[in-house]
Amino acid sequence: MTAKSPPAPTSIVITGASSGLGEALARAYAKPGTTLFLSGRDRQRLHDVADSCRAKGAEVHAVVINVTQAVPMATWIRECDAIRPLDLVIANAGISAGTGGGGESEDQTRAIFATNVDGVMNTVFPALSVMRPRRHGQIAIMASLAGYRGLAGAPAYCASKAAVKAWGEGLRGHLAGDNIRVSVICPGFITTRMTAVNTFKMPFLMDAERAARIMVRGLAKNRGRIAFPWPMAFGAWFGAALPDRIMQAIARRMPDKG
Repeated sequence: MTAKSPPAPTSIVITGASSGLGEALARAYAKPGTTLFLSGRDRQRLHDVADSCRAKGAEVHAVVINVTQAVPMATWIRECDAIRPLDLVIANAGISAGTGGGGESEDQTRAIFATNVDGVMNTVFPALSVMRPRRHGQIAIMASLAGYRGLAGAPAYCASKAAVKAWGEGLRGHLAGDNIRVSVICPGFITTRMTAVNTFKMPFLMDAERAARIMVRGLAKNRGRIAFPWPMAFGAWFGAALPDRIMQAIARRMPDKG
C-alpha cells in the first residue's frame, strides 16, 4: 500500500517573493482557498506580485521585511500563523555577490551569509515553533546546485547554499518524528534578476515559471531533495565526487558567478 499524499497546502509563507523564484512560486500556489503570506524588500514589486496572486483568487498578505532581522521575522511568522495556521513555509530569500568577475569582497561575503544562512534560520525556527506543537507542517529551504562544491568564482555563495542544504537534509530526519516534512531545493540556472547579470553562457537555463512547477510537484511528493535540471544535478553531484586536483583545474576555467 502506498503512503497517502498530504493535502495541498492552503496557508503558505514565501520569503523573497518580490522577484525571481519567490515570485514564480507565489503565482504557482495562488488560487481560491489559498492564503499566501509574502515577504520581500522591494515594495513596488512585492505589491505587483500580491495583486497578481489576488487576481488568481488567493488571499494575500504581503509585507516588506528583511530576513536578516531575527526578531521582526519571528514576529511576522507568528502573526501569519495567527491569521491561518501555516502548512508550508518556503525559505527562499537569497542573494549573490553579482560581481561577474571581481570576486566576492569581505562585505559581500558577510552579506551573503547573513541573507542566505541567517535569513533561512530566521525563517525556519519561528515556523517550527508553531508547527511542532500541532505536529503538522512542511519546510522548504532554497539551496542550489552551487552548494554541492565550492567554486572559485563564488566561494561565499557556494558555501552559503551548502550550509542550508546540509542543514535541511539533517532537519528532515531530525523532525520526522514530529511529522514535519523538510525539503531542500537545489535549482540550476534559472532566469531571474540574480542571473540576469551573468555574461557567460548558462547551461540548461530554465525559466522561473517552469522551475516553480517542478518545485511545487516535488514538495507535493515530499521529496527530500528537489534538484534540477537533471543534467546539471548529475554534473554537480559528479563534480563533488571528483578528486580535488581535477576539480580545481576545471574550476579555474569557470567564470565567476553573477
